[in-house]
Amino acid sequence: MVGDLGFTSQAVRKDIWDIGVRPEISPQRHEAPVACPDWIDNNRHHVERLWARLKEWRAIASRYGKTAVSVMGVLCLAAALDGLKR
Repeated sequence: MVGDLGFTSQAVRKDIWDIGVRPEISPQRHEAPVACPDWIDNNRHHVERLWARLKEWRAIASRYGKTAVSVMGVLCLAAALDGLKR
């Protein structure tokens, strides 16, 4: 799982390990570097750019949805329209 600096807490990393996935999250400045394959680290910017484009949709950035279904619907719509735009 690739994540940005917003997910750097040890609790988040532990939860990711507990479900059987290896986290690839940049460490904070005071933490030791995380060993990961180079291709993951080199391609992390794709994930961060995708989230930046999706956050242009105000409903996603501010999480106006009351339920997980409505948030996922807006997220899918935004991703589909972003894919059509490209």
